[in-house]
Amino acid sequence: MAIDFKELDVRPILSGGGEPFQAIMAAVESLAPGQGLRLLAPFRPQPLFSVMERKGFGHEVSELPGGDFEVRFAPRMADVMASDNIVEPEAWPDPAIELDLTNLDPPQPMIRILAELETLPAGEVLFAVLAREPVFLFPELTKRGHQWAGNFDREGTAFRILVRRGAET
Repeated sequence: MAIDFKELDVRPILSGGGEPFQAIMAAVESLAPGQGLRLLAPFRPQPLFSVMERKGFGHEVSELPGGDFEVRFAPRMADVMASDNIVEPEAWPDPAIELDLTNLDPPQPMIRILAELETLPAGEVLFAVLAREPVFLFPELTKRGHQWAGNFDREGTAFRILVRRGAET
């Protein structure tokens, strides 16, 4: 999937004696989900890299003819964890059950997910949002023949998991 980049040229701000940081942050805040920022500057904006990293963006730097720089800040994809037995998750059906379990303390999210999976036919999918990574759930899902994939949201505050019910055992 190609990333759409919004462009911001800070060279005029800097040549006028201004500070472009607020304009850059305003541009970042205005980005649509999945959109990147193409920044044009008269120098390599090294201090900005760590700021953008904390906001979930990677960067690529290119020197332009004449010595200016183009920096493309693209949203990083969250690392996805998956079960070893996962098969074609992109072809899974839409979730039949969606659960928000962020208000439950362990082990309640695991108990609820396992109980809900028992009600699903083989091949159906459950989606859940949890307040933390369900490390004890993963081996239980695998032991029961289910497939799963999950990751933290962009802010790192919630764990999202898709579970495809395995065949009846």
